[in-house]
Amino acid sequence: MAELKYAKDGHLIFTKEMKKEYKILAPNMLPIHFELIRNIFVNEGYDMELLQTTGPNIVSEGLQNVHNDTCYPCLLVVGQFIDALKSGKYDPNKTALIITQTGGGCRASNYIHLLRKALHKAGFDQVPVISLNLSGLEHNSGFKLSLGLLLKLISALLYGDMLMLLANQIRPYETQPGAADQNVTKWIGILAGYYKKSSGFSMKEMEKTFRAMIEDFAKIPFVRTPKIKVGIVGEIYVKYSPLANNNLEQFLFREGAEVIVPGLLDFILFKFDNRLVDIDLYGGNPVKYKVVGLLKNYMLRAQKVYIQTLKESGVFDAPADFETIKKMVKPFIGYGAKMGEGWLLTAEMVELVHSGVENVVCAQPFGCLPNHIVGKGMIRKIRNEMPHANIVAIDYDPGATKVNQENRLKLMLATAKDRMQEQEREQKKTRLQVRVKEEKEPIAVHE
Repeated sequence: MAELKYAKDGHLIFTKEMKKEYKILAPNMLPIHFELIRNIFVNEGYDMELLQTTGPNIVSEGLQNVHNDTCYPCLLVVGQFIDALKSGKYDPNKTALIITQTGGGCRASNYIHLLRKALHKAGFDQVPVISLNLSGLEHNSGFKLSLGLLLKLISALLYGDMLMLLANQIRPYETQPGAADQNVTKWIGILAGYYKKSSGFSMKEMEKTFRAMIEDFAKIPFVRTPKIKVGIVGEIYVKYSPLANNNLEQFLFREGAEVIVPGLLDFILFKFDNRLVDIDLYGGNPVKYKVVGLLKNYMLRAQKVYIQTLKESGVFDAPADFETIKKMVKPFIGYGAKMGEGWLLTAEMVELVHSGVENVVCAQPFGCLPNHIVGKGMIRKIRNEMPHANIVAIDYDPGATKVNQENRLKLMLATAKDRMQEQEREQKKTRLQVRVKEEKEPIAVHE
């Protein structure tokens, strides 16, 4: 059995010996992306499992082990971990947990400390917690990010964004229900095979794979019918996690909407951009600045390839790139708003409305002050500039009922439906006027 070692601050370190013996549990924020990431770590020799658990026990454990004034995502993540350890499915003496840390001003950077405190309270002091971060916040001898591993993870972000986009744009219109989801599962398996061979993550390979994905999804039989398009923005965990947002995407899909969810890569680019701005303003390590700049430029180039392949398809709508979104939001909010999702959240709402997705759900977790400022707090400003924007803020917390959330969503959808019907009437009226005008005009006779 691996010997327990502790850092200077007292936290338990995940060692090289533990890598061979321990199972690592991870929260499942994005089902597609995180499954790809899990496959990468499995091929690196880690025994990793994504937690798929749901139910009231998770919230209950969170409330018991975390202060109830903390944000809802933290409560769910900690609750899911504690619930798993108490389930009897895992040996606490050979189980580790992994959690991301951005290193920013959001309280999410402190989840790891709250988690360790909760583990102590629940009697699981022997369970190490791994910090997945690029900020040098914590180091574990048994868990390290090499450049090759980092490039694989970046490719997983892009592949995850692509599969999510393709499935969301096909699913509401497919004539064979479930075909898009079957394609997603198939491609996760294909990508797992690439990663096992340590391939599929170079720029050239990604471009080739993007095109193959697009061609495969375009083959799915579908019929375009008028649908209400709804975008989802918000705090990153509640925005993406079905556990946190009560299966928001599935609900909107069942209500007959096409769902548009901005990709995860923009958030990662936003975080890298913040690091560069901080060093520009306050100074910092020039080596770190160069490395961060190189990684950001690499991701921007990869994103351009991603977007270009979608545009060339002629079938799927492509999102705007990060730099375009950043310029687009400038009249609405300053770039100094960087806590949590910062100006990016406002930018995503603006870009969605600008692209024709006028109906937007802003998912707000309890206790997330930055989200309320850059999300709900910016709705009026956006409506003043874009009167056709139909944005609704939905709160998610332990006391919020699913019925109330869905009723508010239905009200937003009803407004969207009325507007769509009004637009259809106006279009019919315009076509009729054109036809009448053409019939009244005399036919020119040429001798």
